[in-house]
Amino acid sequence: MTGRPSLPALGIQVKRVARLTLLWDNETRKSHIMKALVKTAPAPGLTLQPMPDPRPGPAEVVVRVKATSLCGTDAHIYNWDAWAQGRIRPPRIIGHEMCGEVVELGANVTSVAPGDYVAAESHFTCGRCFQCRTGQAHVCKNYRILGIDVDGSCAEAVVLPVRVLWKTSRDIPPELACVQEPLGNAVHAALAEDLTGHSVLITGCGPTGLFAAAVARVAGASVIIASDISDYRLALAKQLGVDHTLNAKTDSADSMASAILDVTNGEGVDAALEMSGDPAALHQAFRSVKNGGRVTLFGIPTGQVSFDLPNEIIFKGIRVYGVTGRRLFDTWYRLAGLFKAGLDIRPVVTHTLPMAEFARGFELINSGRCGKVVLTP
Repeated sequence: MTGRPSLPALGIQVKRVARLTLLWDNETRKSHIMKALVKTAPAPGLTLQPMPDPRPGPAEVVVRVKATSLCGTDAHIYNWDAWAQGRIRPPRIIGHEMCGEVVELGANVTSVAPGDYVAAESHFTCGRCFQCRTGQAHVCKNYRILGIDVDGSCAEAVVLPVRVLWKTSRDIPPELACVQEPLGNAVHAALAEDLTGHSVLITGCGPTGLFAAAVARVAGASVIIASDISDYRLALAKQLGVDHTLNAKTDSADSMASAILDVTNGEGVDAALEMSGDPAALHQAFRSVKNGGRVTLFGIPTGQVSFDLPNEIIFKGIRVYGVTGRRLFDTWYRLAGLFKAGLDIRPVVTHTLPMAEFARGFELINSGRCGKVVLTP
């Protein structure tokens, strides 16, 4: 935000909020339905269908969704793979990466107002477990996830606990504001330690890996190397300021290791961010980091992975970080500061589609010919 508005500006804002609330009451409440993207049955696919519009509880708000982005989790649900079959209980409105405007408040809500522009933390933590009570809520043992355990954001409106809302600057357009949640993953992964003046390897240039490249650039990394099996995504990495790219599909592990040593004067990288979950990429990350460096693990393998523990980790004296989600809400504050410092993620958002074209969005994700896909209700 840019400071306190003048009185005339406040007058304009009040009028705009009044119109917004009136619009919600007269138009949306009249029909008591909205359109939402729903997993209706335990089978592949999704259905865009009418659903009752949400009503807030005492500590909740209703947010009119302006944009919601798709991620790998949504693709798992759409494809109905083994993970989704064991985790999702239809019917469920999917989606957890979003931004929008507050349109209705629960009886006990005082920290936001109708018209506020917000994003949301998708992990609803319990506030009672050891982790929540000791500053580690991002690894809460009892959390629920928006769009998985509760109805999500691929809808015209979503009900959210007020405690998960993140007030967002109007300077950030909806197609970028809605990806703050997954961008937070990249911030947490990349900045687990300081990157200023350090060399970085990013293995895996999916959207979160691409976000990590942008974060590393604005955080002052000296050299950034990225690997992937897709020339399309490596080209996106170049747009984000990556200095060197390696294609793991056409380059051998030995040739990639040699190239990394050449770039780092024979030392290896200071930090490796493993963002793919691919076993070969995992080994590449450990092989490429210098003695005494660090490896951050974010990508999720589909099965167990074996390591040469003495030679890949112990004898190299490296530090290994497992990253899940974002630190609440430390990462969100840090992310806001990175935007002010010039963080540019526009190249990652490659497609913005109306929600009715959701099938095309999932086709793009399954093909790998996209960065981030954003849907607009």
